[in-house]
Amino acid sequence: MHDLLAEWRPVIDETIAGILPRELDEDYLSEFFGEPTYRYDADAVGRALADPIWDLLDRGGKRWRAVLFLLFVEAFGEDPEAYLEYACVPEILHNGTIIVDDVEDGATLRRGKPALHHVYGTDVALNAGNAMYFIPLKVVGRNPADLDAATRLRAYEMLMGELNRTHLGQGMDIVWHNRRAVETTEAEYLEMCACKTGCLGRIVARLAAIVTGNEDDEEHVARYAETMSVAFQIADDVLDVEHATERGGAFGKGAGNDVREGKKTLMVIRAVRDADAEAAARLEEILAAEENTDEDVVEAVEILRSVGAVEGARETARELAAEARAHLDRADLDPEAAEQLAEFTRFVVDREV
Repeated sequence: MHDLLAEWRPVIDETIAGILPRELDEDYLSEFFGEPTYRYDADAVGRALADPIWDLLDRGGKRWRAVLFLLFVEAFGEDPEAYLEYACVPEILHNGTIIVDDVEDGATLRRGKPALHHVYGTDVALNAGNAMYFIPLKVVGRNPADLDAATRLRAYEMLMGELNRTHLGQGMDIVWHNRRAVETTEAEYLEMCACKTGCLGRIVARLAAIVTGNEDDEEHVARYAETMSVAFQIADDVLDVEHATERGGAFGKGAGNDVREGKKTLMVIRAVRDADAEAAARLEEILAAEENTDEDVVEAVEILRSVGAVEGARETARELAAEARAHLDRADLDPEAAEQLAEFTRFVVDREV
């Protein structure tokens, strides 16, 4: 799976550069966004959009959502090369959510460097992040695979519906981490993940089914991608706490960041439920603090571990990955490509980075 991601990443980045070049000029802006009423300031637009967006993309990221889309296209019996621009839709959307989420969460790091709002300012970061919700719609409008009008309308409607639900998930997450007490249930947490992370997964699968004319399998692959994405989110939460003590904060967006931001993860929900009253209260205190020391983060992680919440969350992620594979079995897919999709569920749960 690592080899597959490494193979496709430069192709995806080159395709994104065709949608949003690193250097913008007036001809590009007129062609992509429409003729100006007066005159675009191409330099300003470049500084406001291209510079921060490519800064984030160049920092890393696996592009797995784009690669997953291409795997679906292959599984539906079509040539992935013909749908490369559509593969970039979920990838651009994902990176847009990252920029906005980091502002809302007060994150300090992203992919080992200062979060974009610390580099370019909150105003530029929010504008760039929000723009990345809309740029993918231009891909559908450009119609690179020569889709008929009904198919394009279906793609638009799907994107609007799923993107609306992502904001429900982010809204729940924001309110929860601003509360001192941990009152969230497991079902509510899983629904938050299904909205915030799962909807981007659903976009990957549903868009592949729509553009290749495989609507009969759309819901099966959507459920696969949604469930796999929830498993990914839980596994990501586990990695954050594991690397908080193992690597001293060198991991990803900043190891231990979920504790510092007061996130109510599945591990936290279970630890508050299962720990003794004193430990549960101390965990809530750490999560509610405006600032935490490294020692506070380690203490919180130890509370999570002491009641088995970390290992339990990992097991839940594995169970969800198995559930995702069951959804996959219900779809009519090319067997070899389907096996790669099944392998993806193991990769997202058992990865180390």
